[in-house]
Amino acid sequence: MLSSRFKIGMYAGMVGAVFGLASYRFYRHNDPTALPTKEQVLVGTLVQGLSSAHYQPERIDDAFSKRVFDLYLKRIDYRKKFLTQADVTQLRQYETKIDDETKAGTHGFLDLSTKLIAERTKQVQELTHQILAQPFTFDADETFQTDFEKATFPLNAADQREQWRKLLKYETMTRVAEMMDEQDKRHDRAKTASQAKEPATAEPDRTPAQMEVEARKRVQKYYDEQFADLPDANTTLANYANTIANTYDPHTEYFAPKDKEEFDYQLTGRMEGIGAILREKDGLIYIEEVVPGSASFRQGQLKKGDAILRVAQGPAEPVSIEGWHTNKAVTLIRGKKGTEVRLTVKKPDGSTKVIPIIRDVVVNEETYAQSAVINDPSGKKIGYLRLPGFYADFNNNGGRSSADDVKKELAKLNAEGVQGVVFDLRENGGGSLTDAVEMAGLFMPSGPMVQVHSSQGMTQVLNDKDPRVQYSGPLVVLVNKHSASASEILAAAIQDYKRGVIMGTTSTYGKGTVQRVVDLDETLPAELNSLKPFGSLKFTMQKFYRVTGASTQFKGVASDIVLPDIYSYLDQGEKESDYPLKWDEIKPASFRAWDQQPNYTKLEANSKARVAASPSFKQMTELVQTLRKRKDENIVSLKLSSYRAEQQALKAVSDKYETIQKTATPLVIKPLVADTKTLAGDSVKINRSMRFTRGLNKDITLGEAVNVLKDQM
Repeated sequence: MLSSRFKIGMYAGMVGAVFGLASYRFYRHNDPTALPTKEQVLVGTLVQGLSSAHYQPERIDDAFSKRVFDLYLKRIDYRKKFLTQADVTQLRQYETKIDDETKAGTHGFLDLSTKLIAERTKQVQELTHQILAQPFTFDADETFQTDFEKATFPLNAADQREQWRKLLKYETMTRVAEMMDEQDKRHDRAKTASQAKEPATAEPDRTPAQMEVEARKRVQKYYDEQFADLPDANTTLANYANTIANTYDPHTEYFAPKDKEEFDYQLTGRMEGIGAILREKDGLIYIEEVVPGSASFRQGQLKKGDAILRVAQGPAEPVSIEGWHTNKAVTLIRGKKGTEVRLTVKKPDGSTKVIPIIRDVVVNEETYAQSAVINDPSGKKIGYLRLPGFYADFNNNGGRSSADDVKKELAKLNAEGVQGVVFDLRENGGGSLTDAVEMAGLFMPSGPMVQVHSSQGMTQVLNDKDPRVQYSGPLVVLVNKHSASASEILAAAIQDYKRGVIMGTTSTYGKGTVQRVVDLDETLPAELNSLKPFGSLKFTMQKFYRVTGASTQFKGVASDIVLPDIYSYLDQGEKESDYPLKWDEIKPASFRAWDQQPNYTKLEANSKARVAASPSFKQMTELVQTLRKRKDENIVSLKLSSYRAEQQALKAVSDKYETIQKTATPLVIKPLVADTKTLAGDSVKINRSMRFTRGLNKDITLGEAVNVLKDQM
């Protein structure tokens, strides 16, 4: 995410006034003497303000109405299990009228949808009690569709009952399977303890029938808690307002006052908990980002894109959080330093995994740029430079800058006499734009690095003004699908100047926009004080373009050399979001490419030949093909034996990745001489400082990056 502190001209400073004027005009429009409702002010302010200040304002017409209708319907009943087709038909009368309601200050669609959901929830609660009162048998050849995008709203009450029967049977079966897996693991531990002649904890086994009874109780408890936690009027309004904001683009969001506090908390960088930023989508809580230096980051198993299904406090019974909102889920996930939380997550390949994490605060040192030396058997020295994020001290309190830190690391690598540098931007979600521009300038002379374009048609070219080149040797930049925003700006500048080789997944994430947060209370006039607080709005106000004029938005940065990657099979990135802004071009900036350009054709041909001959990459390619095929298989068996066999197969495929890494020829990675001197040869401190290289010695992508650098020496 790019820092919202970046501003262009006076446009950013006028945004608050724009929203205030929009709200003033709105609530004075019909009856200047009457105080409007909170719904009228909030929705009217958002829509009219975004129509003026958003990078790509939308016309408030029938097309706008259809977008809001479709997205809100998807969110209030993402599983398509509450509303019937008759209900949807009743709601569809508003499909092209939401724009008219917005202008008139009415909210019939919101009222009707809220009423229908409340009624159907009450009916479904009774239905779940009826269905779960009877035991399930898991020996029939039945199947269940787990992709709710492909599900249909029930035709009638009988169809709804059947759909709920299958859903509840599936959820009961998955819990039985987990109990069986845990019991099998306990047997394995007891067997190992017996062979080692160690005492083992005795725990009585449960029969499948006993497990089924316990699983039904857990499922019923989960749904009873869900039904008892229906959103109040303020939460419903906030969800509706956020839906409207999201139809402009995925990064335009409305925050109710409490949600804004959570947003601020996540951006502070110091989190006492697991250290992950969460995202709510289609009834599930997803990992949006694993914070560098956090407990999750060090544990290593939790990844961006994982969906958290259940949360347990240490060995306690896990609590299902499916269908929860983020602000409620974090109350279970967050906790005191030193305590354990166990997350049951669904991986993108469909497998489930229990991940134990000891909560901790973010270790700042691991959020900063770090480097090491790779000693190749050929005698070549390769520098490895890792940057988790583009950090900066925006408040000028003497804090660290990522550009300054990278400059220092490059100086140390030069002193080591490295003959090439791998700059690792994998999993780097972005940050400070200014640092991205300065950092690009460390590798080439002064010149334009990125262009910033506003909705007002203004374009500002951001230049690196320092003619000095900190490092001039061969350069490989590693990226993946999670490299976003500022990472893409830096990679694009390196690529456009033909300064180095971009390697990794087919393309980066594709976020080429910048947002700003506006406190709505500060923009609204004093006459509305009795209705406050209104919360905040984060909205897209600018777009970024490469020096060639092409946007990084939507398409991202395409790699010069594409390598098979564990996430290659996933459809991840900006283009997979709801209503993303599209790719386009503006006028190119004037720049001069690097004099000593790599021979891209030769380097790519050599790399392809090595990858084709590599057993590790061959296995990786086969794994990606298997996962790509499995990704589209979302019909699961409701026969317990078949389901467990499917899960074992998924786990075997998932575990294969670790096996592939183990077969790679290990790299020899050593600390820098300068760092060893700084730490006075203290082996404990040196080992701690090298934790960022854990697993890199068997990283086949890094190994191939080293080979590409050697091809240039």
